This record gives sequence, C-alpha cells and structure tokens, in this order.
Amino acid sequence: MQYLEFLDRFHDLLTPRTYLEVGIRNGSSLALSRCPSIGIDPAFDLTTTIAAPHELFAMTSDDYFASLGSTSPFGKAPIDLAFIDGMHLFEFALKDFINVERYCTASSVVVFDDMLPRDVDEAARDRHTQAWTGDVFKLRDALVALRPDLRLTLVDTEPTGLLIVSNLSSTNRVLEANLPELVATYVQPDPQRIAPEVLDRSIAVTPDAALSMADWRAIRKRRARQRRFPALFR
Repeated sequence: MQYLEFLDRFHDLLTPRTYLEVGIRNGSSLALSRCPSIGIDPAFDLTTTIAAPHELFAMTSDDYFASLGSTSPFGKAPIDLAFIDGMHLFEFALKDFINVERYCTASSVVVFDDMLPRDVDEAARDRHTQAWTGDVFKLRDALVALRPDLRLTLVDTEPTGLLIVSNLSSTNRVLEANLPELVATYVQPDPQRIAPEVLDRSIAVTPDAALSMADWRAIRKRRARQRRFPALFR
C-alpha cells in the first residue's frame, strides 16, 4: 500500500479535530486532511488543492515552533494528528517530535515518513540519490531507548515506510533533556549502519494490520469524552 493511501485511510479512521504537517512540499499529504490544518515548510510549492481550513507557514519548523511562545498552534485545542516529513536527518526529526509533543494529549498521534530505507545509499546523511530517506530511521531506536512509555508502530508502506507514535505526553521532557547526548550517539558519518530487520522490513507490520489495531478506536472514544473546541480558521 502506498503511504498516501494509508494516510488517507488513517485520517478516516482517527477523525482528528486538528492536523499539523511538517514538510508539506507539493501538498499531496496535506490535501488528505478533513479538519483545521497547519502546514510548515520553508519552500513549499503546492500543486494540489487543500480543501480543509488551513494556514501555511513558509519557514523552518524550528522557527515556527519558536514563534509560538506559550501559544499552541490551535489555540486551546491540542494537535490530534501530526505528520512529520521535514528534513530527512535524525536530529531535525527528533526536534520536530519534541516540539510537536508539547501540544499533544494521550489521544494524539504522530506519524513519521521515511522510516524504512531500502538501502544504505538511500539512508545516507549526505544525499547522493534521487530517492532519499536520510537517517531518520534511527529515531525509532532513540524512542525505544528513552521513551518506553510511547506506543510505536512501524508500518510497511511504499515506498519507505511510516512510524506511528501514540500514547503521547505533553509534559514529558526526557528527549529534550537528553538531546545533545542523543545527537552525539545517533548522528554518525556515512555510510549508515542499518539493521537487517529494517532493510528486509520484518520489523514492520502490514498496512492493513496497522489500520486494524484496536488502539485507534480507543483513541476516538477517549477523545469523544474530551471537551469540544471552537471552530478554527473560519
């Protein structure tokens, strides 16, 4: 299953109230949203129509989150669903997750793209191929090591896999506190070492299996018990 088809079905499954995307490029994934949405990309070039109410920010994600101060992206509403597909380097993806999680609840979900590189060249930090995942695949190992409280689901979508992260906490600062050590540990010169189970995808579940997980129904039920928020971006 192609990742855009999976994301489309995932939007239907989760029915998020708010959606944030880092790295919108041509808008193909942002266009899948049915709810108030925020897109962040310093050089986006939309080639598709975004039907959902939305705001776009032509800046880096670091600059965007720094500009928020104490204000959350959606006012009093949390980020229900986020898709992180920005700079394909471990430290950038990690900082994006740290920033996004501050505005999440236990009913929020974050999805990362490019988590299953197909070969060492594609996973290089120094890009030299057309198709490029960079070393963001290492993020899963970092989360396993320091955030065992998170629920991680690696999905075998085409072309380069997705990672779904749930059971989020807006108050957990473990990753932020250990950011320098994490960068020193996981940012290594090319060629990158990739575990065989990542390359052969045996570590990932099928898209259909991921979509069938009971977690998403539980998240919808939990969110239904939360208070309602006013409409955004009218």
